[in-house]
Amino acid sequence: MPKYFLGVDGGGTNCRIRLADANLETLAEARGGRSNLQLEGGDPAYASIQEGTRQVFALAGLDYAQTANTEACFGMAGARLPSAREAFALRPWPFAHVTVYDDIDIARAGAHEGEDGAVIIVGTGSAGMALVNGERFQVGGWGFHIGDQMSGAILGRELVRYAVEATDGLVDTSPLTDAVIAQLGGDLNAVMAWSFDSRQPADYGALMPLFIEYFEKGDPVAAELMEIELGYIDRYVSYFKSCGADRLAIVGGFGQRLMPLLQIRYGDYVSLPRAEPLHGAVILARQNAAR
Repeated sequence: MPKYFLGVDGGGTNCRIRLADANLETLAEARGGRSNLQLEGGDPAYASIQEGTRQVFALAGLDYAQTANTEACFGMAGARLPSAREAFALRPWPFAHVTVYDDIDIARAGAHEGEDGAVIIVGTGSAGMALVNGERFQVGGWGFHIGDQMSGAILGRELVRYAVEATDGLVDTSPLTDAVIAQLGGDLNAVMAWSFDSRQPADYGALMPLFIEYFEKGDPVAAELMEIELGYIDRYVSYFKSCGADRLAIVGGFGQRLMPLLQIRYGDYVSLPRAEPLHGAVILARQNAAR
C-alpha cells in the first residue's frame, strides 16, 4: 500500500501544506490561513490544516481516505511550549500519525536536509536550534517582549529609541536617525503617536531595509547598532559550537541579508539553508515513520 507524507509550515498569517510520496517527491501543495497555536487556542490552525489537507489530496488526485496511510508532521508558530504541541497533536486528525514541532525544528531539518546541524532564524523574530547525535539543543524564540535578541524587530525598536534620543540631543544624530524620524512622521510628537498605535514586532522589523541602506552608506549609528546585532549572533554561534554542532545555517530574510558579514566573521561555519522549512517538515515526517 502506498505511503504518503504530509508536511505543514504553519505561520502566524498563513500556513503551507505539502503532500509527498515515499521518495519525497511533491504531489501537491496548498495554502491555508493563520496557524499560530497561541491564537484562539489553536482553532484557526486546526481549521487551516484540515482544509489544506483536503485541497492537497484533491489536487494530487488521491482519495481523502488515503490520509489513513499518511504520516504528518507540523512545524507550527507558537509551538515553543511542549503543552501546546501535545494538545494540538491530540486533536482528531485523519492521519496515521501526527507529530507537532516548533517551527524552528522544520527550519533546521530543511536547512540541513535532515542531517545534524544548527540553525538560527534571524527575521522579524529570532531563535536557534541544533541537533547533534540525536540530542536537541534549543535556545531563544521566547518572543518580542522577553527574547528575539537577534531579530529585526528588536533592532528596529532599538533604532527608533536611538533616533528619539538623538533628536532629543542626548546622543549624536546621523543621516539614519534623521531618516527614521522622517519616516515615522517627521517629529517626536508624531513618533510617539506612532509608537502608541498598537505597534507589533513587524512594524519595527519593517525599518530594516532603511537600516541596511544607511549601513551600506557608512552611517556611524548604523555601524554601532550592527555591532550590537552581531554580538547577539556571536552568542548563539558560541553556544552551538560548544554543543558540538559543526555547521550553522542562517534562516530568515534579515539573517540572509547579513550573510556577507556573517561569512567574514564566521567563515565556512555558516551557510544558507539547503532546503526550505516546508521540505524539512516532509523530511521529518518520513524520519518519524521510519522509527
